[in-house]
Amino acid sequence: MGLTGIDKSQVSRICKGLDEVVQEFRNRPLEGRYPYIWLDALYLKVRQNHRIVNLALVIAIGVNELGEREVLGFGLGGSETEAFWLEFLRSLVQRGLTGVQLVISDAHEGLKAAIAQVLSGASWQRWRVHFMRNLLCHIPRGDQAMVAAALRTIFAQPSQEAARRQLRAVYEAMVTRWPKAADVQIDAENDILAYMIFPQEHWKRIYSNNVLERLNKEVKRRINVVGVFPDEPSVIHLVGAILQEQADEWQVTKRYFSLESMRKLYEPQPLIMAEMIPFTLAPVH
Repeated sequence: MGLTGIDKSQVSRICKGLDEVVQEFRNRPLEGRYPYIWLDALYLKVRQNHRIVNLALVIAIGVNELGEREVLGFGLGGSETEAFWLEFLRSLVQRGLTGVQLVISDAHEGLKAAIAQVLSGASWQRWRVHFMRNLLCHIPRGDQAMVAAALRTIFAQPSQEAARRQLRAVYEAMVTRWPKAADVQIDAENDILAYMIFPQEHWKRIYSNNVLERLNKEVKRRINVVGVFPDEPSVIHLVGAILQEQADEWQVTKRYFSLESMRKLYEPQPLIMAEMIPFTLAPVH
């Protein structure tokens, strides 16, 4: 880069200072309540004992009671086992994570079990797009567009009760033609409609993992440049710096949810009974 007069020891001191900043960010206390949190994992390659292995990088982000996004933490492990997720979630609780009302994630069994143990008072929302993919794999390709349209009518309902009625109507229309897909749908009822008990202003952002997916894409873009990491500390160093950079950016952007809508989480709201939007599948010709 055209720089001169910098020796190896000076570079080491600079890197050590950056490591201290990353560790301080990673272990900082979590203050206040975090009603919504998103969890996900991605895999990267790291050298261990002269071998290249895949390690799971897990990331947690949340929205605090002021409606602001925060990077809550990240961890590195061999795989997404229940034990690993337990350790990670417990570390967040030890740092002060509290007030969680909804956890948004995929349907990984180890993660679900860990959430049930550590965040037992919280509801769990399954990513809608993953549910749709899992269900449509049991539908013939030629019928998938029609079934996807039917499923979307469930989520277009104005209340959870209306959505449950619509889900059962779609189930009855599907069960004779595609029983496996219908079973996937009815089994996932509580998991895919959990978000509907929360303020309607939040629905579009809490039924999916879009907020964390965007962050994951940026992390992947940066780690793909590295290819294979020489060791685990190098992963923590780079990923920690990326996440801290994102956290700083979120500090100066507008709130993810407005203060007015966040107040609805903590102040009882009148229950609005809404009629469901009727739907029927087209007859078979």
